Formats: sequence, C-alpha cells, structure tokens
Amino acid sequence: MNKSRKPILDVLGGQIPERVPVWLMRQAGRYLPEYRELRAKSKNFLNMCLTPDLATEITLQPIRRFDMDAAILFADILLVPMALGVDLQFREGEGPALQPVSSMLDLEALFYDPASVAPVMQTIRQVAGQLSPSTTLIGFCGAPWTVACYMIDGNSHSNFAATKKCVYENPEFLERLIAILIDASEQYLSAQIEAGAEALQIFDSWAGLLSGEAFTHYVINPTRILISRLKKKYPHIPIIGFPREAADGYEPYIKQTGIDALGIDQSVDLAYAKRALQSVKPLQGNLSPDLLVQGGAAMLDAAATILRTFGPLHIFNLGHGVVPQTPPEHVAQLVAYIREFRP
Repeated sequence: MNKSRKPILDVLGGQIPERVPVWLMRQAGRYLPEYRELRAKSKNFLNMCLTPDLATEITLQPIRRFDMDAAILFADILLVPMALGVDLQFREGEGPALQPVSSMLDLEALFYDPASVAPVMQTIRQVAGQLSPSTTLIGFCGAPWTVACYMIDGNSHSNFAATKKCVYENPEFLERLIAILIDASEQYLSAQIEAGAEALQIFDSWAGLLSGEAFTHYVINPTRILISRLKKKYPHIPIIGFPREAADGYEPYIKQTGIDALGIDQSVDLAYAKRALQSVKPLQGNLSPDLLVQGGAAMLDAAATILRTFGPLHIFNLGHGVVPQTPPEHVAQLVAYIREFRP
C-alpha cells in the first residue's frame, strides 16, 4: 500500500492511494449556509473572487466541514477574459455577462494583464498555507473553446448561437481568439502553479456543443497545445481535463490531449468508461448532482456502483457541479460513505 501524503496526487500519478479520494466540483458555494452568509455581506460575486481573504475563506469552507481530499480555488473561468480587458459582470439571477467580441479589431484590443488576477494568486498562497498535509490544492481555468463561447456570445442565454455560427462562417476569427486564449490561459495557470497549485483542472463545460472534426479542432487541439506548454515548464504538475458532455469525444480527448486524468459527466456509461477510458488514464467522476440532492439509499447505491466499477485508481466526484439546493448533510453522508467503503 502506497503511503504518500496526498491521495489525489497518488491517483493522478497512477499509484494506488491509501483510500479513494473525493472532492466535488462547486464544493464551495451556494448550498453552504456559511457561504451564503458571506455572500450576503459582499459587494458582488466578482468582488468575492478578487478579494483574497474572502476567496480563501470560501475555498476552505468545504474542507473544514467535510475534510475533502482537495481544495479547489474559489474563482471563475471568466477571470481570463477579464484579464484580457473584456468587461465582465455577474448579474444577480442572470449569471455572467461579458461585452461580446465580434471582430478582428476587437481581438487586437485584447491584452493579458497579470496584475488584474494577482489577487487570485494571493488566494492560492493563503490557502496553501492552511491545508493539511493530505489535501491537494487544485487550480483551474476554462478551456479555450468554452471561454471563447462566452466571449463571443456574451452569455449562455442563446446556447452560444453566435459562437456555433463562427465555427462554420468565420473560422479565422474563432481560431485567432482561441490562440489568444491559449496564451492567456498558459500565463494564468503558470502563475497559479508558481503560487502553490499542486494540480490543475481544465473545465471545457461546453465541449458537448461540438462533434467530429470541429470537436478535434476547437476542443482537443487547443487543450493539447495548452497542456504541452505547461508540461514543458512544470512536468511534475498533473492536469485533469473535463470536457463535459463530450459523448463520443471522450475517447480521443483522453488519448490525444496529454491530460493525466479525465473527468466524466453523469451521462457516461460506467462499463464503457472502465473499458475504453480508465484503461488509458485515471478517471474522475461521475455521480449525478441530482442524486446528491436526493441523498439516502439512491445516492449511496449509485456511489457504491461507481466505487466498485472503478476501484481505487479513481477520484470520486460528481458528473457536474454541486447545485444550490443540495442539503449539506447529504454531502457529509456521501463523504463518510466513501471514506468507509471497502470493495
């Protein structure tokens, strides 16, 4: 049995951990009363992300409450376009809103300013100093394709109609934007590593909008370039890729991007995942967030199936983020069950 300090880093390194590690996407957030209390006193969501003391406290809340195996930085994937000079707002009840980019002239005005995200790096330094020896600090960014979707459409209300139109009608513009985002994301993630992030996750939340050649061109290729650049500088830092709802794209993604582990959503068949995906790299996922809301026997039965299917070389997580209506006691029940589970 491997006695390394951090179970998540064991799995990401292809080693059997002392126990199956668990953390949850969006584990810090609106379902926790302590988060809501801070949110009520704060100016807005963006201010919380960019105030290191607040972001540190929010990052640590689920660690204190549930003793998760990873703390994931409290931030947002849209801080990269903000750092590029795009106006970003989070409107109550509406989600993020950006000033859309729509022309080559707009792209020429983009310039990455590391000072604008310096508070994020301060948050990482503060969190790193407060974690137990067994807890991994995960940094993250949005994948170039997903961030481009928000930058072109300005929000997600139209299911990214303008971006999907660009794929076929204005590929030169989209490719230039993607190239800018690869460069900016490399700088952003490099700074996170320098500040103390021990692993990274790349969220491609809208990978499922594409398939076939378009998926290869705009999801796989930019991710591969970004990971290749990071690995040249930081070969010891593992990277998890999460191309949500990628369907048939999961297999080429895990084989071609250079990731160290693959996050899978709840639609992925477990037998297929074990056969075609876990045989290539470790997996992370994929309990339905709806089952976490439900709790009880249905949640625990599904968790047991996942644990039995994937065995110890697996990071337990959800197939997407924790939703606001999730009872915290269900999260506690799930984590306790995973801690006690023996195949």
